[in-house]
This record gives sequence, structure tokens and C-alpha cells, in this order.
Amino acid sequence: MDIGNEMYTLCNKLFPICRSITGNGVRETLRILQSICPAMTLYEVPTGTQVFDWTVPKEWNIRDAWIKTSKGEKILDFVKSNLHVMGYSIPVNQKVTLEELLPLIHTQPDQPDAIPYVTSYYKERYGFCMSQLQKDTLQEDTYHIYIDSDLKDGSLTYGEILIPSTEGNKDEIFLSTYVCHPSMANNELSGPAVTIYLAKWLWEKKHRRYNYRVIFIPETIGAITYLSQHLPEMKKRVRAGFNISCVGDDRTYSYVASRYGDTLADKVAKNILSFRYPEYKQYSFLQRGSDERQYNAPGVDLPVCAVCRSKYGEYPEYHTSKDDMGLVSSSGLHGAYEVYCDMIEALEYNQKYQIQCLCEPQLGKRGLYPTISQKGSYDDIKRMMNFIAYADGSNDLIDISNRIHTPVKQVIPVTEKLLENHLIECTEE
Repeated sequence: MDIGNEMYTLCNKLFPICRSITGNGVRETLRILQSICPAMTLYEVPTGTQVFDWTVPKEWNIRDAWIKTSKGEKILDFVKSNLHVMGYSIPVNQKVTLEELLPLIHTQPDQPDAIPYVTSYYKERYGFCMSQLQKDTLQEDTYHIYIDSDLKDGSLTYGEILIPSTEGNKDEIFLSTYVCHPSMANNELSGPAVTIYLAKWLWEKKHRRYNYRVIFIPETIGAITYLSQHLPEMKKRVRAGFNISCVGDDRTYSYVASRYGDTLADKVAKNILSFRYPEYKQYSFLQRGSDERQYNAPGVDLPVCAVCRSKYGEYPEYHTSKDDMGLVSSSGLHGAYEVYCDMIEALEYNQKYQIQCLCEPQLGKRGLYPTISQKGSYDDIKRMMNFIAYADGSNDLIDISNRIHTPVKQVIPVTEKLLENHLIECTEE
């Protein structure tokens, strides 16, 4: 299988698992991801741990849930869709009237055939979710409602992969994705699927200028928890970072800026997308909605932005049962994976370069100039000469790519040839 199919198969395997911000569904998901990249280490943070202004909540696990009519007919079944139960619902086993049942049922009226994704993490209650169309069919009856769950002291689980530089460098690139959503494919199985294969690719690379810190966490509380444990070292070392979410469909590419939109992560994201998909959608930090909120918080100030396919909150299937495996594709996942690979490669080579001679270098004596003239044979030379024209020690690789209107992927081989022939030198590490 190509990597797009592998990622799609992984999403399909993870889809039935009921995940939340804590619990066995998260652990099961992380163990499956760990089997792809065994370098992942799992951590447990106990309930009640203070993490900045927050506290790690109780752990939630659910085994079954349903609603039955007085005739014993099951009209809602957690086994068929784990979205049928409001996340973090406490247990219940009682009979209710229709009047008592209706306030317990959440729907998405503007999408009457969809089951919404609803949670109540920090207030103990219970509830069910169904389509508005189904809710409209409910009749006067006595209903048996049942949720077999528990909410008790336990822990929050996250996964971390630390991939060392092969050059002894202390600087880091940071990748973050979240594993807390139940059965929704784009948000959020695509993020973990793409990220784990990026980690596998990075782990297998022979040369890495940077260290890589890759984490799989529950959204919001997981990011806050992780930062509470690692912020001082991250502030010293992280040079660029990305929150990886909603990267599985084929519709578009999206970029969500950091707080001021001026970090190295923003710079490389805009460069790569401008060549790969010039029609990409750009969102300011005011349109944020995921863990970039935590990484860009005042005092945290990490250089983190986000590159998505269809951005969270912007596509109609978001947070409903319509975000199913039909919404994502192997090509969509593969495309996002390649964009992130391109951004990482650009960062690996992104240094300032200085030409080592005055005027144009004599390329022919170094075997860098074609000996036969034919239409198209000078394209590579033009690219090399354009690179040299801006290799004045003030422009980094991404700057040069932007100035000569050439994708970084095509500029990197030029850089390597010029370095091999001692025509340029790096002016900064």
C-alpha cells in the first residue's frame, strides 16, 4: 500500500473506538499508534493534578448505552454510534416520560439528519444525541434510559515521541495533534494518522538537523497539561511548531496563523502552500479554534501555527456523524502528509547562505553548466544563478524561494550542489 492508503486504513481501524479527553479509548488509540512508531512513550497524569489554571479531571469510561420504548424496542444504541451519548455522561438507569426525555436529547436542527457531537467535561450530567428527524418521531411513552459508564479518579493519558538530531543540535521542531474525539474521521482521526506517519518518516531519516518533539494529547486540557510539564525547555528550544488537525479531506488547504503571524512556522507554511495550492484559505489567529490557542497564549508564545485541509469549524460535517470515513480519503491524507514533509524539509535546509566569490562563478569548470545547448537545458542553470543572486548572507532558503518564485523542493538540490562545490557557505546555524 502507498502511504495514503496506509493512513486511511489506520483511520478506519480507529474509527469505532470511543475516545474522550481521558479513558481507555485514548489508551487503546495510543497503543495502536505506538505500534506504527514504537518510539512513542505513554504517560499518565493523575486526576487532581494542578496544571496552570486547570485541574486534570476525573477519568471517564463507557461500556454501553441505549434508550428503549415500553415495548423493549431499542431506539438509540451506543454500539451503533458512540456519538449517541453526550461525552462524559454519568451513569443512569431509569424510566422516564417523553416530557422528561426530550430535554436530555441533543440534536443539530440545522442538519436534521445528523447526530451532533456533544460533551460536558466539567459539569456532571448525562444526555443523549440523535438526529432531529428521529427526535421528531418520538411519541408519548415510558422510555427506559441507560448509560453504563463511570467517572472517577484516574488519569489523563498522552503519547510523546522524541526524535534526536543527528548533528547534536538542541533546537526543536514541535508537532502536536489530539486523540480525544470519538467517531469522526476528519476531526479527529486524520491528525493522528498523518502525524504518526510523519514521526515514522522522521525516525527513519538518516540525517536530521533538528530534534523533533511529537505529541498525541487530548485537546485543550492535554495541551495545557503538557505545557505545564515542559514549557521552560520548549521556550528555549522550539523554533517552529504545527498543530495538526483536520487533514484528511480533498476540498482545500487552510492555514491558521500564529498570534502575530510572523514566526518561522508561519513563514514556511505560507511558502509551501503558495506553491502547492495557491488557492489555499488563510485564517488569522482571531479565527483559531484548536490547540494553537494554548501554544500561542501570552507567556507561552511558542512559534506554532496550523495547516489543515478543510479547517475545523468551517466545513458542514464538522462535529457531527457526517464526519465519517466517506469524508476523508487516501489522497487527502497523502496530500497533507506531503505538505508537512515539504515544510519539514524546508526547515531542515533553512539557513542563510553566502556566495564565496565575486561576480558570477565559473560553473563550467565544476561540471555545473550544460555542454549541449537545447531548449529547456538552461532551466536548472537559471534557477542556480537566481539562487546565487540572492545568496548574499541576508536571505534564508525560504526567502530565496519566495524571491525567485521557485518551490523549496527545487531549490534544495541547487543548495546541495553549490555546497558540494564550495561556492556557498552557511552564515548561521
